[in-house]
Amino acid sequence: MPDPRSALRADCGACAGLCCVAPAFARSSDFPVDKPAGTACRNLLDDFRCGIHDRLRDEGWPGCTVFDCFGAGQQVAQVTFGGRDWRTEPELATSMFAAFEVMRPIHELRWYLAESLATPAAAALHDDARALLTETERIACLASEALAGVDVDAHRARVNEILLGVGERVRAASPGPRPNKRGADLAGARLRGADLRGANLRGALLIGADLRGADLRAAELIGADIRGADLAGADLSTSLFLTRFQLHGARGDAATRLPSVLDRPAHWPATAAADPARTRRRRARR
Repeated sequence: MPDPRSALRADCGACAGLCCVAPAFARSSDFPVDKPAGTACRNLLDDFRCGIHDRLRDEGWPGCTVFDCFGAGQQVAQVTFGGRDWRTEPELATSMFAAFEVMRPIHELRWYLAESLATPAAAALHDDARALLTETERIACLASEALAGVDVDAHRARVNEILLGVGERVRAASPGPRPNKRGADLAGARLRGADLRGANLRGALLIGADLRGADLRAAELIGADIRGADLAGADLSTSLFLTRFQLHGARGDAATRLPSVLDRPAHWPATAAADPARTRRRRARR
């Protein structure tokens, strides 16, 4: 049976450039300019593709590379609006952008619930997770008028109860030390080679942290900020609630182990980073 998460992938060719128009962003290290909500990015082409997609990082747009709509863009464009778009029918713009703002978090919740169902340690919660996933999928298929009335925060709170339970069960089954670092400020922390199996890193700030060679199996990473973190050689093969946009903001290499449902980011080097300590040991033995 295919993993439902495989369908929750952005397909820019089937979208109407919604992520390049609907959200606002401010000039920062992530973006070189300000862009108000509802205004098309200057890089958006007539066919709704990005004119600098292959060089976003080089031209100062790294914020775009870490955004993931979880397939919400094509859901709005192709399902909610039946293939119509805001350019050829400008009167649709306001309702399309509003629908996208609801659909994106709904699709992210679909991702987490699907992962919960793929987690054997949380089998006791599978019935509840399945019921909530069915309801979340129903919301994703609502007409635009009904979508506008969805209380996303209330629905997220219900889903979060399940996700908290899943995290507790997965961590409890881990043989590691299971440190609780929920919401901790670990920016720039030196965690190279750390045993973080079963760690609660929910919402932790790990910007620029050194996690080279760290063992993050069964660690809960929902909401963790790992931008700029060095994951070279780290083991995230069974990390819980890890997403594509988190990985795209981090640095890894060919030796970084990832869950099978996630692809290795294209900007990561294709070879494993050299380990200076290992090199010194090898030289000492000569």
